[in-house]
This record gives sequence, structure tokens and C-alpha cells, in this order.
Amino acid sequence: MTDGDRARIVGEWVEEHSSLVYRFAYRLCGSAADAEDLVQQAFLTAQRKLDQLRDHDKARGWLLTIVRNTYLKNLRRTQKFVAFESCDRFVDPSHDHWERPIDGEELQAALNEMPEEFRTPVILFYFEELSYKDIATHLDVPVGTVMSRLSRGKAYLRHRLVARLGEDVPVTADH
Repeated sequence: MTDGDRARIVGEWVEEHSSLVYRFAYRLCGSAADAEDLVQQAFLTAQRKLDQLRDHDKARGWLLTIVRNTYLKNLRRTQKFVAFESCDRFVDPSHDHWERPIDGEELQAALNEMPEEFRTPVILFYFEELSYKDIATHLDVPVGTVMSRLSRGKAYLRHRLVARLGEDVPVTADH
């Protein structure tokens, strides 16, 4: 494949998938500037490694994988790991605190605080509307692991968002 062919193919993907890739990148890193850099890195990587993709119909998932891997690589490089509090404080899902809409900035801040292993499945499921099976394939984990990470991710978000509202956070006693 010539360099011109690579550039043409990736150019088509940029037009078709750039908004999806940007949204995913933004939700991962929480900053427009960082998301733009991440998207640019991802498309450059895609162009450089285009021969690794056997089925071009799967470009969308492949690009999201590149974004995620690039994000994690950058995260490790800059040592921005967020400490995860013990999982023994989960909000009781039967208690509803959502009396007002959640501000997008509040949501992004809570996502930024969330450990990556939960953040990616939450973003892929709720923002990119991928199925459990697609997320499992994307992350190379069993569907049950996706379901567990989504459950824990939702609980983490619920806890963080309720705490941001300044209300008492109900917790279950058995966790």
C-alpha cells in the first residue's frame, strides 16, 4: 500500500469518525486541548499502522482502541494516576437524589476522578452506545467483566455526583 493510499483511507476515516473519536477522547481526558492532541495522535498512529487492520469495516473500533491505548500510554508517562477509594462505599441505587439536571462539567469532573478501568466501559456504553458484547471485544475482556465494571462505574459516578451536590450519600452496609 502506498503512502498516498494510506493518507486517502485515513482521510476518509477522519471525515467519518472524527466526531466519535473526539467525544471518546474528551470523555477520557476531560480537556478539549488534550482530546484534540489525542485524536491527532490516534489518526497518525492509524495511518502508520494501517497494515495491522485486516478488516477496514472495523475501523471504528480499531480507532477507539488506538485512542484508549494512546491515552493510557500518555497517562503512564505523565504519572497522573488517580487513587481509587475503597469500593466499600456504594450509593444505594434505590435512593434517588437527582432533583436537578447534572451539569456537563460536574459529570466530566466525576469521570476524570473515576479509575480508568471503570471510565472506559462507562464512556463506551453511555456516550458511544456500544453494546456489552462490543465493549467486551474492544477491551478484550469477558462480557461479565464489562457488566461488573459498568455497575461499579455507575456506583462510583453516583457517589461522586451526589457528593458534589453536597448531600448525604447513602451507602449500603454490606459492601
